[in-house]
Amino acid sequence: MTDLRTLYDQRVADGTLAPDPAQEAVLPEFDRIRNALLNPEKKGFFKRAPEPPKGLYLWGGVGRGKSMLMDMFANNMGGIPARRVHFHAFMQEIHSAMHEARKTGVDDAIAPVAADVAASVKVLAFDEMQITDITDAMIVGRLFQALFAAGVVVVTTSNRIPDDLYKDGLNRQLFLPFIELIKEKMVVWELTSPRDYRQDRLAGSQSYFTPVNAESRAAMDAVWDDLTGGDGEELTLRVKGRDVVIPQFRNGIARAGFHALCGQPLGAADYLSLAEACRVLLLDNIPSLGRANFNEAKRFVTLIDALYEAKVRLICSAAASPEMLYLEGEGTFEFERTASRLREMQAEGWGG
Repeated sequence: MTDLRTLYDQRVADGTLAPDPAQEAVLPEFDRIRNALLNPEKKGFFKRAPEPPKGLYLWGGVGRGKSMLMDMFANNMGGIPARRVHFHAFMQEIHSAMHEARKTGVDDAIAPVAADVAASVKVLAFDEMQITDITDAMIVGRLFQALFAAGVVVVTTSNRIPDDLYKDGLNRQLFLPFIELIKEKMVVWELTSPRDYRQDRLAGSQSYFTPVNAESRAAMDAVWDDLTGGDGEELTLRVKGRDVVIPQFRNGIARAGFHALCGQPLGAADYLSLAEACRVLLLDNIPSLGRANFNEAKRFVTLIDALYEAKVRLICSAAASPEMLYLEGEGTFEFERTASRLREMQAEGWGG
């Protein structure tokens, strides 16, 4: 079976990838995990099953190729049952499964849920591990302890070093044992590539399309296809007991229509959670704003503030230029700042 180094070299040779020493350096870690699972060596007089290999916590700046490498790994596991899933989506599934387990009267809902996960996979490949929700923070340690005990190997990407997970979070001291568990069960590796491939792909490209018509819709589709290959799945963010649904999501790139984000009763906490989850947002069909849709306009201002502060790259289609979006009604003066930010967010190199 082809190892990851060979697959990587093949993609460099055919021009799919550019050679990157930082990416190449971590390939043996992926192969270490895959080889240990494909060829387990039983040890000892009684030939006990071997300990599972350590997983991998791959962290670094956005656009460095972490998700690409993990996709390559997860898609070439042979007969090893593996699942690749965004961390937010996985935790949403866990909360739902625990809710169902409690209906059966169990004292500890985590145990049966973890057992079900461990029965279905040998490898869990997470994209974008980050903890922002206190309910996640309170259960993730015990959940992963059970998964590791059952022999599940975890591979994850993150923009943050483990010590910065759930930083400044409520009751963070209760979360610290999980950080130590990560260090014990996973190799922590920083991907230090100097290149931001995501920015490279967006460099010099248009990010604000107006007016909203067939041409701008086609342009937005082309950007989405280029960044994601056209693949995306619904992502549900759990925020203060509410579900915030992002219609399309892939590798830190989100896409939604204006109505999905600003036509619903969402607030700052929801938009901050979105800004945490994505590094690029494609926002379709921003309408002209004014008295008739004042509430939607207020939410749009809050959304832009959250994206701006988090340095999220915004690509959008709109009915008019930023300065012409909001021409009448209460709040026109305040919207000048939003228009200014929209202009700034179109600048070359914007975003983290």
